[in-house]
Amino acid sequence: MSDESTLLVTMTGHDRPGISARLLSTLSVFPVTIVDLEQVVLGGRLVLGTVLEVDEKVAPGVSHHRVYEEVRSALDKTAIDLDMDVEYADGNGRVNATGDDRLHVTVLASPLRPGALSAITSCVARSGANIDRIERLSAYPVTSVEMEISGGNADQLRAELAMESATQGVDVAVQAGGLHRRGKHLVIMDVDSTLIQGEVIELLAAHAGCETEVAKVTEEAMRGELDFEESLRRRVALLKGLDASAIEKVCEEIQLTPGARTLIRTLKRLGYECGIVSGGFTQITDVLVERLDLDYSAANTLEVVDGIITGRLVGPIIDRKGKATTLQQFAEEAGVPLNQTVAIGDGANDLDMLQTAGLGVAFNAKPVVRRQADTSVNVPYLDTIAFILGITREEIEAADLATDPIA
Repeated sequence: MSDESTLLVTMTGHDRPGISARLLSTLSVFPVTIVDLEQVVLGGRLVLGTVLEVDEKVAPGVSHHRVYEEVRSALDKTAIDLDMDVEYADGNGRVNATGDDRLHVTVLASPLRPGALSAITSCVARSGANIDRIERLSAYPVTSVEMEISGGNADQLRAELAMESATQGVDVAVQAGGLHRRGKHLVIMDVDSTLIQGEVIELLAAHAGCETEVAKVTEEAMRGELDFEESLRRRVALLKGLDASAIEKVCEEIQLTPGARTLIRTLKRLGYECGIVSGGFTQITDVLVERLDLDYSAANTLEVVDGIITGRLVGPIIDRKGKATTLQQFAEEAGVPLNQTVAIGDGANDLDMLQTAGLGVAFNAKPVVRRQADTSVNVPYLDTIAFILGITREEIEAADLATDPIA
């Protein structure tokens, strides 16, 4: 064994208080330093690993081989006392980096089958990357796991995983590691069919008796087959003559997407700022801002004269390009760099915004959107996006117990 080597110590066994304290106490009498340390508990079984290196400042010129032999002997006795198993492996002195060269791969599925996860991990291996850690983030409403990856090319891995995830029927997100992942974030969401279920203009159209005509134009726009501004003006024109009281009725009819309150509540507790950008109407988004305590909001405005919807819009149109521009404006106001913004949407009108954000998430989106977004989520729970950001279900539940939810 080379004198430049390290020693990896791995202890496994039934988890109980005091294991790590006892291990470290045993090591404290030797001239070694800890260069890496990790502990995982799974199903009541503990795995505790540490990488040791001889401290040349404390014991200059001492034989590393002799120090490690003494460490092994002492830890063997400790393991017997604790009824634990201990294993040793010689290292080459190198420890995996923990900085910006690392990647985080998040896998979401319901259910998550071994074959699917095997295919994903095989993709990682083929890209030349190494999986340093796998952690479960949630068991419901979906199962999600996060892998810390080192040595991989993010663009290559993202492309290969996108194809494999479609084959396996799971959602996969690839993100860079580093301090920015723990920094302040700005999360901006589309409204119709993202934050809420359905399309507001179709709800209004139902009151105006033109639901079928409006739905047809909406579908064309969502598929990217029709210019958004043209489609919006055509749909709004069909509402001409509708009593403005229908807006209040629609506000009462709106149903949030499952998990929407949980996601926003959790993010705001973590210090994130949240907002919405909608091709819909301020008369609706203003209500959502108040209900959900959102920080930012932008939408189009229906013209109302003498209590009647005129079939026209007031002011500039927030279209596909306008959503991206609004995201940039909100990021500047929040003091958040664009690489720390998250955009969530489902339609072609959201694509520029998704591509401008640091992380663009296609939520139950049309195929054209899924293909161009950074990642996609295809389960009907908006709070699963928290798992992509590395937040666990247990952390969400603990916060809920400690703080009153948003009303």
